[in-house]
Amino acid sequence: MAQAQNPKAKRLPKKLKEPCEIGWCELIDIPGLGVVNLHAKVDTGAATSSLHATRIKPFEKDGQQFVKFTIPMGSGIADHQCEARVYGQRRIKSSNGVMQTRYVIETVMKLGPLEWLGHMTLANRQSMIFPVLIGRRALKRGFLVNSAKRWMLGRHEER
Repeated sequence: MAQAQNPKAKRLPKKLKEPCEIGWCELIDIPGLGVVNLHAKVDTGAATSSLHATRIKPFEKDGQQFVKFTIPMGSGIADHQCEARVYGQRRIKSSNGVMQTRYVIETVMKLGPLEWLGHMTLANRQSMIFPVLIGRRALKRGFLVNSAKRWMLGRHEER
């Protein structure tokens, strides 16, 4: 079972030195959870990034709130079992306009040249095409979104 790494273990940069142009969809790695090459939709309308998770179960460990969850990998690949410390909970308006309370985790993410510690909400995105949504809080680190392009950081075959 993958566990979110201790964010204080190494200092990660908060911003890129030079802007990085990305497309409206890209591949993202979440080394904090041990997953790579997840399809992600870049969404400047969403504040927080979101990860497709199922079987979300809160529990307590050493007096702290944690959550166990499954990341469905699809296409004959075994589902990825994870656990992470709960950073908090947020009320989020979903794409269909319904308010939901979601768990927020803090984990390391990697998009192109930048690896950073950020927040992701856990949501069942089964009806969505992309398992990851990258929101504005992640993008403000120096990414420029070109809505006419996609896979500017590479595709599965290239990475």
